[in-house]
Amino acid sequence: MNVFPFTIVGFDLDGTLLDTSADLAAAVNHALATEGRAPLPVDRVRPMIGGGGRHMLSLALAATGGGDESMLDRLYPVMIDFYAANIAIHTMPFPGALPMLDALAGLDVTIALVTNKAERLARLLLDAVGITGRFATIVGGAGKPSPAPIEAMIARCGGGRAAFVGDSVYDVGAAHAAGIPAIACAFGFLNQPVETLGADAVIAHFDDLIPVLERL
Repeated sequence: MNVFPFTIVGFDLDGTLLDTSADLAAAVNHALATEGRAPLPVDRVRPMIGGGGRHMLSLALAATGGGDESMLDRLYPVMIDFYAANIAIHTMPFPGALPMLDALAGLDVTIALVTNKAERLARLLLDAVGITGRFATIVGGAGKPSPAPIEAMIARCGGGRAAFVGDSVYDVGAAHAAGIPAIACAFGFLNQPVETLGADAVIAHFDDLIPVLERL
């Protein structure tokens, strides 16, 4: 009998499990509109996602004429309030995500979530999509690429061999800093070629994840 090599598999949220790009872009554009700025298309916002909402907004301001910290301080709550009220209008799981989570659960793998999104918003979103109960722990406001949230994930899940799945340099950096393998999603919100993220493996679809983990 083959024993699955990982007892814990952690996931990033935005650009990994869920395609949140349209709803995040709508929130960014709502904030920009209060300054009379033209909206950014979703394809422009998508690579800005991953480092947390404030970082995303700062990049959007830079792309539309710039802005200082006081403007960022003023617009950030405007963006967040709009996002919280419209958090899952267009958001949906990436293809294969839910069957993959079911398959991991069937292998007795503990499934966790570590996101740079504020935990309040992460839970609100997961509740709206109906998948909160799939995760043994949810670590929000994570501050990746720090290893601390990955270490917290492992501790909360009771310890064991872990791997982490994400779509950004923040995810790969946090996993490696915590001493665990990182798997990168080629379909995520990439701001650089997926091959340059330094992940231990790359998947093009969630159907590939379990075979990749078995090889690692």
